Amino acid sequence: MAENAIQKRLVLARNGQDPRVIGRMESGWLVLADTQPLAGYCILMADPDVESLNAMPEAARLRYLSDTVRAGDALLRATGAERINYETWCNLAPSLHTHIVPRYANEAPKQRVLPMCVAYDVAAARPFDSVADAPLMHTLRKLLDITPAGV
Repeated sequence: MAENAIQKRLVLARNGQDPRVIGRMESGWLVLADTQPLAGYCILMADPDVESLNAMPEAARLRYLSDTVRAGDALLRATGAERINYETWCNLAPSLHTHIVPRYANEAPKQRVLPMCVAYDVAAARPFDSVADAPLMHTLRKLLDITPAGV
């Protein structure tokens, strides 16, 4: 069976070949998303790969959920966001991953109440930029006490 997009990214993260990697958390890899419709938009990818949260043993579930909230707490501190939205997906790519999305007080009122993928054109948003995004990534690493692969 062909690898899905998340599985391919896991291989890159493990090999230190993905510039979007913020770092390795206990349950998986925290990365900045390919595009940044909202500054600080991250994804936590479970590692080892698993098809869903329900397919994990209870202890692994709790680690994953704890890491998800820890990443959200760090994003709140690093970005000054008003709140964090969490979207756990595993449909199109049957590999557990959670979108961790800072939401800001200065968003347009109609956009603020919608899921990010509905409120914004994610594909057309500012792409990840290893130079521009480096300060946020560094801050998140410090707050979470994590390092990227190979460091």
